[in-house]
Amino acid sequence: MSNAPRQMALQVSLDDSATFANFFVAQANRQSVAYLSGSAGTELEFFTYLWGGVGAGTSHLLQAVCHDADARGQACFYLPLAQAADYSPDVLEGLECFPLVCLDDLEVIAGQDAWEGALFTLFNRLRESGSRLLVAAHCSPRELPVQLPDLLSRLQSGVVFSLQVPGDEEKREALQLRARQRGIELSDEVLSYVLQRNERSMRGLFSLLERLDQFSLQTQRRITVPLVRELMEQASAD
Repeated sequence: MSNAPRQMALQVSLDDSATFANFFVAQANRQSVAYLSGSAGTELEFFTYLWGGVGAGTSHLLQAVCHDADARGQACFYLPLAQAADYSPDVLEGLECFPLVCLDDLEVIAGQDAWEGALFTLFNRLRESGSRLLVAAHCSPRELPVQLPDLLSRLQSGVVFSLQVPGDEEKREALQLRARQRGIELSDEVLSYVLQRNERSMRGLFSLLERLDQFSLQTQRRITVPLVRELMEQASAD
């Protein structure tokens, strides 16, 4: 079984922008990112559990690991379990053929008997095959409402990293970094205006930056506070 056909059949694709180079590393998250990116000089352990609140970047990093694996020619399988309703637990069968399996949004299937049983079986088969399992969730393994005791013990047995949501100053730095990668220089005035009046999650801020970039190109105007205000007023009117 090859990686591409299975992923295509599931209609799952990676976000091209979800790379390590495109991820702002907050001070509190440096060890986690070093481990995941391999810059610490080690490979991933058999089982790694990554968790953090909304906006911490767990999904971004999970996909970044997959992009890195792909760049090295290593087959991997990525599944966002937030879309679990679109599939049956059978989707986890046979994944032990992949050297790396990444499961996102683990909390979504917690408490569902069929999914928990399938994940328990997959966990054991991956360990037997020598593959690696990387999962992400919005809560710690001890807070995960898993009902199957044997699965819960396995989910608490691996390397665990907690990602911290960036603070306001780090959000400013992250937004400036993403802007510069787009060839945009944001003034302090624009950054302050955006942070004060826009949704403060990283996803929301990056979404606004993308729309600002497009709006700036369409109107042939620099990104200034009046331009930001105009775009936000248009969005409110829609």
